[in-house]
Amino acid sequence: MSSANARARLTEQDVRDLTGRYNQRLFRMARAIVGQDADAEDVVQEAWVRALGSLDQFRGDAAFGTWLTRILINEAYGRVRSRKPNVDFTADAEPAIRAHILKFPAASSRPDPETTVANDQTRRILERAIDALPEPFRVIFVARVVEEMSVDETAALLGLKPETVKTRLHRARAKLRAALEAEMSSSASAAFQFDGARCERLTEAVLARLNLSV
Repeated sequence: MSSANARARLTEQDVRDLTGRYNQRLFRMARAIVGQDADAEDVVQEAWVRALGSLDQFRGDAAFGTWLTRILINEAYGRVRSRKPNVDFTADAEPAIRAHILKFPAASSRPDPETTVANDQTRRILERAIDALPEPFRVIFVARVVEEMSVDETAALLGLKPETVKTRLHRARAKLRAALEAEMSSSASAAFQFDGARCERLTEAVLARLNLSV
């Protein structure tokens, strides 16, 4: 069956359902490789066009998400190679590209301003630490920890041995831990702040208990 016929069977809702299900994984993986939001979005778009345009080539040997992610990874590395033809993706390569943005759910549906600021600061610290990881470790970290892929799936997607995935993840975690410890130690004096709206709420509560509130 031709790819044109395969595309013809897709409805707008089909595409919306698929992109809604897989876009986050695709963007995270693309962002880990190409290093910029705009480039990552371009890569995701191109991966979808390539995948949906060649659905007749999907044989079901792997899960659809795995097949799709493999297309995305190939497209992302192709984008990087086109920018730096001699880029080296060995384990010892220094990062020529930057990484991924982690999304952290809010602790409640309506966090107070201090919580929002604290979450944003934590996210930025983690992003900087992940950005500093060498590319081979960064991609493994995103796949295994952020996207929670299995060792075997990660190995298959990246063309690595499972043992290599485990080793790089271990090294990524060690590097990340060291970076976070260094970052956190310099910010320790700002810990356990109690000001702003929380401080004001406490003050108002004490005043009310003392019958001193206006």
